[in-house]
Amino acid sequence: MVERPASPVPSARPRVRASWVRSERYGVSPDGVEPVFTGAVDTGSLFYECGAEVLSQLHGTLGTEPVGLMITDHEGLVLARWSVDADMNRSLDRVHLAPGFYFGEQTAGTNGLALALADRVPALVRSGEHFVAPLRRYTCAAVPVLDPRSGDLVGSINLTTWSDASSDLLLALAQSAAGNTSALMHVRAGGQPVRPLPRGEVFHVVADRLPAGDPCASRGWQEAVGAARDAVSAGRVLAVVGEPGAGKSAVATLARQGSRRRERVLVARPPAAEDVESWLALWSPALAAPDTCVVVAGADALPAWAADELVAVLPDGAGPVRPLVLTASSFAALPPALAGLVDAVVEVPALRLRPEDVEPLARSFAREARHCDVRFTPRAVRALTTYGWPENVRELRSVVREAAGRTDLVDLAHLRPEVLAGGDRPLGRLEQLERDEILRCLTVPGATAVQAAAELGISRATLYRKINQYDLRIPGRR
Repeated sequence: MVERPASPVPSARPRVRASWVRSERYGVSPDGVEPVFTGAVDTGSLFYECGAEVLSQLHGTLGTEPVGLMITDHEGLVLARWSVDADMNRSLDRVHLAPGFYFGEQTAGTNGLALALADRVPALVRSGEHFVAPLRRYTCAAVPVLDPRSGDLVGSINLTTWSDASSDLLLALAQSAAGNTSALMHVRAGGQPVRPLPRGEVFHVVADRLPAGDPCASRGWQEAVGAARDAVSAGRVLAVVGEPGAGKSAVATLARQGSRRRERVLVARPPAAEDVESWLALWSPALAAPDTCVVVAGADALPAWAADELVAVLPDGAGPVRPLVLTASSFAALPPALAGLVDAVVEVPALRLRPEDVEPLARSFAREARHCDVRFTPRAVRALTTYGWPENVRELRSVVREAAGRTDLVDLAHLRPEVLAGGDRPLGRLEQLERDEILRCLTVPGATAVQAAAELGISRATLYRKINQYDLRIPGRR
């Protein structure tokens, strides 16, 4: 049996030491990688297409350097590997760092790609910092890749070389490859706007304001709020899950304020992974304060080390009401340390599944933006309620605030073109301009197809063809 030290090399960074603790908690064997193999890998994603192209080009420039280049998914499943060095390939095969095998922390302990995925920041793990003894012959550099449109973690780029080789440029190469992959994904997705990096927020929810002013009356919403309140009242640690922007933080806040009306509720949204340490220090002391609850919104975006630290600072003992509520895209996406705390899970239905909430929410957002009532025409209401809202309530708020800032009576012409157009195909810049101009002419009150075609300088047949092409949906017009 291979002898393993009680801890990594003394100079190991805190992130590496935290990863060792997690590896032990997962029951990873220090003697060897226990293979977890899947019969197929997903090579049809945009991430794989772009990552494979970037790594193939990088592989061609490295010549005979003994470096293994890998692309993995968000769970650490190796999707592909490149290396011209026969010894390196045979060695990586022996430790199962090969396509089709999982190499996350729960399978292979502390290693570069597992740490990058767990903490969502670049990672360099050298020889003795690896948890599993056979991996100490390598140095691994890995960088997580986020979808430039959604901000979701989609996988990692990993470079591995021998432990006695120079590693000074290894992490820089991995960062460059990951950045090029993300940029290529952005271009091939149609150049859609990149979601800005999260800045991190901590704000106080004013007591008694939301329960009295909750505009949503749909059955799905009310059932979610009721189930959340029951869980909080029973002293359970609650996780509220659902699509981004569906209203998870609102449900969590309503649940807390509905059970303890004098309670102070803080909502904390994580920043980019590299800024989490200062963000956590800002609000985590509030967990020990009496009559205070913290809603950690987007807890699935927390690095593994931050989840471990959060669990460590939670007050001991169940108590009548726990001082923490989590929100996430799904229970499975939560870091294991936080998932182990959860006693109850409530799912918030997406806005498209509760269209009866759209109009009251729109009126509420407009009033919030203008500090007075804003009217909506019947056809504007129909357009809002029939739209699919892929970004849920967050998108509705943005659309309504933009429209209410232009008028006291919101009509079709004041809504974003996307609300009146269907189709999943990304449009080029010229296509967007053409679609928007057609909508401008068609949404003028009282405008006919003949008038719109004349203004656009096209025939009526061409206009109808363009309406079908862009899947334009204009209430009151067939």
